[in-house]
Amino acid sequence: MKLPGSIQRKSDPGASLLKRIRILMANEEGVQARLDQFVNVIASSMRINVASIYLRDGDELELCATKGLKKEAVHKTRMKLNEGLVGRVATSAKLLNLAEAPQHPDYAYRPETGEEKFHSFLGVPLLRGGRNLGVLVVQSRKARTFDENEVENLLTVATLLAEIAIEDERAGGAKSRLKGFNLSPVKPETRSANAYAGGLAKGQAFLHFPPVTAGQMIADDPTKEEARLEDAIAHMRRSVDAMVSGETASLSRASLEIFESYRMFAYDRQWVDQLREAVHTGLSAEAAVERVRNQHRARMLKARDPYLRARLHDLEDLANRMLRSLGGEDLDPGQRKLPKDAIVFARNLGPAEVLDYDHTRLKGIVLEEGAASSHATIICRTLGIPLVGQAEGILDRVETGDKVLLDGETGSIFIRPIPAVVDDFDMRFRIRSDLSKAFERQRDLKAVTKDNVDVKLLLNAGLLVDLPQIDAMGADGIGLFRTEFQFMIAEAMPRLSEQVELYAKALDASGEKPVTFRTLDLGGDKILPYADPLPEENPAIGWRAIRIGLDRPGLLRYQLRALLTAAAGKTLRLMFPMVSTVQEFIDAKAMLDKERARFERMGSLLPQKIETGVMLETPSLAWQVDAMCKHVDFVSVGANDLMQFFFASDRDNPRVAGRYDGLHPAALSMLSYIAKRCKANKVEVSICGEMAGRPLEAICLIAIGFDNLSMPVTGIGPVKSAVLALDAGKLARKLKPALSTKSDASSVRDMVADFCVTEGIPV
Repeated sequence: MKLPGSIQRKSDPGASLLKRIRILMANEEGVQARLDQFVNVIASSMRINVASIYLRDGDELELCATKGLKKEAVHKTRMKLNEGLVGRVATSAKLLNLAEAPQHPDYAYRPETGEEKFHSFLGVPLLRGGRNLGVLVVQSRKARTFDENEVENLLTVATLLAEIAIEDERAGGAKSRLKGFNLSPVKPETRSANAYAGGLAKGQAFLHFPPVTAGQMIADDPTKEEARLEDAIAHMRRSVDAMVSGETASLSRASLEIFESYRMFAYDRQWVDQLREAVHTGLSAEAAVERVRNQHRARMLKARDPYLRARLHDLEDLANRMLRSLGGEDLDPGQRKLPKDAIVFARNLGPAEVLDYDHTRLKGIVLEEGAASSHATIICRTLGIPLVGQAEGILDRVETGDKVLLDGETGSIFIRPIPAVVDDFDMRFRIRSDLSKAFERQRDLKAVTKDNVDVKLLLNAGLLVDLPQIDAMGADGIGLFRTEFQFMIAEAMPRLSEQVELYAKALDASGEKPVTFRTLDLGGDKILPYADPLPEENPAIGWRAIRIGLDRPGLLRYQLRALLTAAAGKTLRLMFPMVSTVQEFIDAKAMLDKERARFERMGSLLPQKIETGVMLETPSLAWQVDAMCKHVDFVSVGANDLMQFFFASDRDNPRVAGRYDGLHPAALSMLSYIAKRCKANKVEVSICGEMAGRPLEAICLIAIGFDNLSMPVTGIGPVKSAVLALDAGKLARKLKPALSTKSDASSVRDMVADFCVTEGIPV
């Protein structure tokens, strides 16, 4: 079925150009031979005087092939990325069409090329996956602006050339590679990133959304390709329309506005017209999507404006959905296929995209972006999948199928590693395997210190896949159930029945062990797939968590209703996140009381017992802990946010995240104060976050008064081993002098590490 506005086919002067390129693709030549043939075909088919290819080598561009300029300039003429008209095209990722090139202020004359007799200039970037491999240029003696068809033809050729150059190089190996160039990376490389989810992984690279191959790019039947594109557009729009018209969209006006905003991009006329124009030039539907996506990505990645970045994300998502649809793939979650032992490389991943993959084959994830506190990261920690992020430029260095070693402990990425590195990595694998067996043997042991401090080791959870880990790891329950996960991995707002089902399964899986549900902690870095990011200068301290719940009481009460229903006849433990004043907790508790009263009026079965708590994540609440204890049944310290607010350092900002240590005396002093005041008020206190799951930090927390620690599943075994070897009182006495306000130490880490060596505590 054709959508309104599709372009009717007409005679295209570039058709012969694509036919000749198809013939070139069948020839088995090296890269240089292909480039020489390309410029000859372009010059003759477009009937112009000059066709030249400049390829990028680091921060410079080199003339690698030409028809019309002096041949002796090939591989001799080089220029900086910001130099000349060619450099302008490369840095801006935009085409440049000039009738009088010498009059342009960026014109840089190179006498060795003999280009002084040419007036007109058309340059287009060679884009592949958002990175620029170089520039394709045509010139003519006559002073004229190249027409629309000529521009479109050159853009099409540039898309093909970028793919063919890479594929030729990879297929031909060193013999076909241009000397001095690595269009497709082949050398062993070690890259550093931020370690977000621990573990070691060994496997083969898999690009999350790889570029379309050259063989898929030229259409056999252009009319058929137009129809395929129209079907894909219609399919994509139907899926978006279903979101908007679904029952969940009526939960709130804000939800409907979110869906409508996303649909606006799906119906963006300019974007769709660009796709249709690209297919009309003779490209396949897949190549059209890829070309338009590359153009948008290369330009918008330079934008700093949050709105423009959000728009890029929407267009990326829609393009990816169309490519999956064109490939005959099911767009529903959980259908992404992977090769065995795959390490996925991507710019960023949402939690739903992580769960799309077959976890039996997914061994690790590498992201160019990502954050320590993102829900994709938290899911990977839960599933035991190593993940590193902020690996700048990594997608330029790797191709699908490359051998990769991933160290989720240090953030190191080894691409195409040498044998010695592989041997060292294998040895570390064996050591970790031995440790895992040791943790398995102690699974059923109670976590009790040598001086008889009974410690509860609890799990952080949020998905059904987490629940079997309670028994598998010998955990004492779930100390933090992140209810927002369900909202973040869904295509639409979860219905009441879906929420009830998840919470009930969590309670059933825990049996007699406690489960503490945290109400929705959205906002900041936790953006719903069906929601537009709200531009904020400081999102971490902006409109998020309980602040959203209090401002949108319908959303919070809807969730409280689901929790009360799921816990009927059982114990319900729930806590409110990001509370900064006692009054905020009182207001949130009042909503729970209203829902409880509603159940009583309707005669519905209530939980046998309801315990309400607060997640202490703000320094303001730390100094109101005595007042808060009058209103709560328990306090759970959210160490991740509390530490970044305490030190005024964004833990997701690599420039400042390393400027503080959770074992700073001031931080431990504050945590010690919280634990002591809670116990003085006879209120249960626990702590969750990264600190609780690391043995060295965990034993310090125990020593200052925390005997309930909630952590990722990967922390249970190592922390239990440390607890069993710990004399908590002895460590407390060691720490006491360092926690004085007179201390000028920046951390007690080294001191505690020495203590562990002396005491034989495995950390």
